[in-house]
Amino acid sequence: MRSCLLVLILMAAGTVQMLADDGMFPMSELPRVKLRERGIELTADQLFNPGEISLVDGICRVNGCTGSFVSESGLIITNHHCAFDAIQKASSSERDLLQNGFIAGSRSEEIPAPDYQVRITENYRDISAEVLSVVQDGMSFLERTKAIEKRRKQLEIEAERANPGLRAEVAEMFAGRTYVLFLYTYLRDVRLVFAPPASVGNFGGEADNWEWPRHTGDFSFMRVYTAPDGSSATWSEKNVPYRPKRFLRVQQAGVDEGDAVFLLGYPGRTARHRTASFLEFEQAVRLPLTVQLYQWQIREMEQAGATDRAVAIRHASRIKSLANVEKRSRGQLQGLQRAGIVEKRRQQESELQAYIESDAARRQRFGDVLQGIAAVYAEMQAAGPLEIHLQQLRQACRAVAFGFAVVDAVNERAKPDLERESQWMDRNFSQSVQELRVSLRDWHPPTDEVMLSGMLQRLGAIKGAHDIAALKPLLENAEVSGQAAQRLIAGTQVGDVGFIDKCLSLSPDQLRSSEDTVVRLVLDLYPEYLRLRELDKTREGRLSRLYGSLLEVKEQFLRTGFIPDANGTLRFTSGHVKSYSPADAVVRTPISTLRGVIEKTTGQDPFITPEPVLRAWQAGDFEGFLHPRLGQVPVAILYDTDTTGGNSGSPVLNSRGELVGVNFDRCFEATINDFAWNADYSRSIGVDIRYVLWITGRVYGATELLEEMGVKQARGF
Repeated sequence: MRSCLLVLILMAAGTVQMLADDGMFPMSELPRVKLRERGIELTADQLFNPGEISLVDGICRVNGCTGSFVSESGLIITNHHCAFDAIQKASSSERDLLQNGFIAGSRSEEIPAPDYQVRITENYRDISAEVLSVVQDGMSFLERTKAIEKRRKQLEIEAERANPGLRAEVAEMFAGRTYVLFLYTYLRDVRLVFAPPASVGNFGGEADNWEWPRHTGDFSFMRVYTAPDGSSATWSEKNVPYRPKRFLRVQQAGVDEGDAVFLLGYPGRTARHRTASFLEFEQAVRLPLTVQLYQWQIREMEQAGATDRAVAIRHASRIKSLANVEKRSRGQLQGLQRAGIVEKRRQQESELQAYIESDAARRQRFGDVLQGIAAVYAEMQAAGPLEIHLQQLRQACRAVAFGFAVVDAVNERAKPDLERESQWMDRNFSQSVQELRVSLRDWHPPTDEVMLSGMLQRLGAIKGAHDIAALKPLLENAEVSGQAAQRLIAGTQVGDVGFIDKCLSLSPDQLRSSEDTVVRLVLDLYPEYLRLRELDKTREGRLSRLYGSLLEVKEQFLRTGFIPDANGTLRFTSGHVKSYSPADAVVRTPISTLRGVIEKTTGQDPFITPEPVLRAWQAGDFEGFLHPRLGQVPVAILYDTDTTGGNSGSPVLNSRGELVGVNFDRCFEATINDFAWNADYSRSIGVDIRYVLWITGRVYGATELLEEMGVKQARGF
């Protein structure tokens, strides 16, 4: 009985290395992964070896995505949707790069992406003991969180002093238990090189997002530069292309069904070690509110840009980001409900609790752990509607977001450096301000007025909102909220870079005398936001200690270790190009082709195919790019690797570590991966390298990029 239960729990956990093929393995786990059995011909040292050049040296993080170096001159391939913000920021109604695409005729024509950074992993070490040494008996939960935060910052600063030119970041691997310090090369001069039109890079739009089959050429090329001496630098005409230690070789032949593949990348956040009470909070509160609030924001922005292309361009990046999260949230909500994951996890925890209760010593130490975790999430569930709406007030309305950044920065900068919120520390301040300045470019006051009015009306219906003194006079009714929004947006200058810079130079006392309407609103709301920040840290302290204990007793019960949840650090995952069955009597094969693009093309958004692609199709100009078995240019591939957000742009590599595709999505059924793994339907999607090469070189004539990557230019390979 116990062995059957063990297998069930391991399968449901979805993160145990021994009994499942899933897993986003940290680099430290690679020596334990049986690579040959997974069809990988490389050794762990060939994948990652801090003392030598290895495959990982060709992998980088591009803002929140992953990218790959594909030449010795700093050329990076990543997703179109990862480069989307750079494309959008460089677009205007007169020069619409989103609609028309972009090809740099020379390196001097490459377009700066000032809010982009490239990060390369150099090394790591476990510092758990050093971090947890500051935790003392008798500390409050808030004191515990702040002590750990401060210690992490100290260790980062010390590591950067000991490793000039590198950036240090501490990542929590297992809540309350393990911490790893990573050393990174950070590069800040990133430029756009080639982007296909959005009708290629985002073919199918939100209708096809998170779906299979896909026919999307979701790729773009960027390049990263350094100062002439090789050091990291912001944009300058004197900068030179970065020379990576290693770049990936393109395998022009691609892959076929059944081939082994693996990915290296920077997956975002998963929650597979969280409890049933956490999943209840997600299912009952956070996910439904995310869907509701994001759908509304998307509708308002689409309406604002419906008759004005310049406004549509301003909103394009934000709409795309919100739409991606909204659909993923709907998929997760549907998956939680259909699969009954909450009930299954509750049953697993019941069995674990029985194991705890079976021994007096275990009962004494761990008996209240699950109950304590549930109590935190019960509080969050009760307070969730108000807290989420307050959070969205300063996200949906960009003016409030800008105002909050100013107020928070000025108040935090008045503190000693180690006591500041991370983004306002000396080591991060200039980049945070740069990102704020760039975000001002897309501000559209009429849309913001609608967003502010709508959020105030929504807050008016939320229990507890009227108790917040700064909000109460704004929430009486829809008319009052609308008038307040109009007055606040009309009386603010937070969209002006000069005004922002001036505010950032003030002291807290000087800023409090501001007459700017939005700054005044944020100043009045700031104590409430500080209360919520402290509350979040208190909860973090409670959960950190409790989850540490939970993991300890689960390891005793299951007699095995676990793979930590994804957290934005470098991971390895492997699988095969593989079909799947999303429903009874339905089998979806794992390679889509150019024929499918043509079949889907309607001439209406989002199924518009650009004329150059149609001409190449009609001319039959495919030589050297055809799939030998299918007789078509392959567009996208499907494989059963374990991925999540942040794996966008990850290289899809064959068994020899050669580039055969670029990861960009998952199937709708796989949105639940963040909470639980299922080998039957967990599938990831990438653009086939042959489609990348055909679109880039054959359709749009950027043959110099293919030459730079070492791809032959003859008709045929």
